[in-house]
Amino acid sequence: MAPVTASAAISARSPGAPTQRMNGISQRLRAGGAPLSAARVAAPPRRHQRTGRGQLSVVNVIPMLSGDATEQTPPDLPSYLFKERIVYLGMSLVPAVTELLLAEMIYLQYDSPTKPVYLYINSTGVQKGGDKLGYESEAFAIYDTIRYIKPPTRTVAVGSAFGEAAMLLAAGEKGYRAALPSATIMLRQPIQRFQQMQASDIDIYRTELRKTNREIVELLAKHTNHETEKIERDIMRPKYFDPYAAVDYGIIDKVLTPNEAEVAKVVEESRRGSYQ
Repeated sequence: MAPVTASAAISARSPGAPTQRMNGISQRLRAGGAPLSAARVAAPPRRHQRTGRGQLSVVNVIPMLSGDATEQTPPDLPSYLFKERIVYLGMSLVPAVTELLLAEMIYLQYDSPTKPVYLYINSTGVQKGGDKLGYESEAFAIYDTIRYIKPPTRTVAVGSAFGEAAMLLAAGEKGYRAALPSATIMLRQPIQRFQQMQASDIDIYRTELRKTNREIVELLAKHTNHETEKIERDIMRPKYFDPYAAVDYGIIDKVLTPNEAEVAKVVEESRRGSYQ
């Protein structure tokens, strides 16, 4: 292997190396010392390999995927879901959750205005106890965005869809609203806490709550094809549905029951690396 010259030896050093060490190398070379061999100038680790002066090799820094899914390190699952146009509502409706959902749906619209967005729901809606964590306006913001964006939104209930979350479930694209077999769906009136308020404030809140309740009733009637009077009677107290009853009521269109033989086939083909 060719000997390393003085300029190459100095370039291989870190920019912050001490000046005395650099001078020592130069003096040794001028005095006729033995040239530095490649073995003595240790190469940096591969992931930090430099392709030029002060430049890192991108290939050696960014991880690459190879092989099938069983050979990968744990991925960034939220990013993978978002890449497949899947938006997941997995918490109660609070402003931080709403902000993220709205940003994702608006971005997906500009990414592709024709490909559908898949909204997976596992939420209890606005929380009943404790502080006023969420507001019905959060659900209306998500609902309006679903209706506003150009891509169709297909909804799937996984786990639970209570109250305002059930309204969002029913607001999906007709024919593509679904639930998994063990999901639970519940319709109810909006919830609001009144405490430590003067009488005039309570009266204002009651008026707004009645308006909110009326709007929820009208939206549910629109998406379930029922009269508003029937919706009002049904949600006087919490009304629970299993997925099959929700299909009959009109909240969803189908129950997702996977064919176990097909699932086993997909898993086996993926293991062999032949899944298409």
